[in-house]
Amino acid sequence: MKTLVIKPENVESKWYLVDADDQILGRLCAKIATILRGKHHPEFSPHWDFGDHIVVINAEKIKVTGDKLNSKTYFRHSGYPGGDRITKLKTMISQKPDEVITLAVWGMLPKNRLGRKLLKKLKVYAGSEHPHIAQNPQPLN
Repeated sequence: MKTLVIKPENVESKWYLVDADDQILGRLCAKIATILRGKHHPEFSPHWDFGDHIVVINAEKIKVTGDKLNSKTYFRHSGYPGGDRITKLKTMISQKPDEVITLAVWGMLPKNRLGRKLLKKLKVYAGSEHPHIAQNPQPLN
């Protein structure tokens, strides 16, 4: 018997639309990361890109549980002494809501070339408008 090996060129990529209104941040991002990796396809292989494209709208209406709005922080450093910047989740949601979902999904993807390629398939928008109408994204349950 021969083993059937499916290449990414032979798999058709779909577009999905996700409405983040009143969704819990971690649970939504876990579902998004699974679809970006392609784990929902029966021909999934961890070293190939079988994932689909995802468009997330209403990112500013995302919900978190517990006291994460005041306690969760985002850390970044400029590279200079004393150049650390710490931002609370509440501030990030008000200023850059698309960045909150992107960073949460990035934490669930592999940290290599494949993960960076998969992250490019994620499009996050703060409002309900998006420029990907021509791709006809299907709503994701």
